[in-house]
Amino acid sequence: MRVEIITPDKELFKGEASYVGVPGVDGSMGFLNNHAPLITVLRAGDVKVKTAPGSETGVTDLTFPVKGGVVEVSNNTVIVLAE
Repeated sequence: MRVEIITPDKELFKGEASYVGVPGVDGSMGFLNNHAPLITVLRAGDVKVKTAPGSETGVTDLTFPVKGGVVEVSNNTVIVLAE
């Protein structure tokens, strides 16, 4: 799935991933391919990304600390608008 993690200052990550975990206000949640559409608010915590096999980053597990924000999941795309 395609993942974008964006802050007001810069783009933290843009690429393919096999899993994304986020700190939702009602608890942590994770997304895999073909997840149902969702928009929810994030609390402070870590956004965790497992990059897809063969990605250009060469790293399999990435972590991005956020202070809050919003996540939208739709059509195998995860967009995190983080603070």
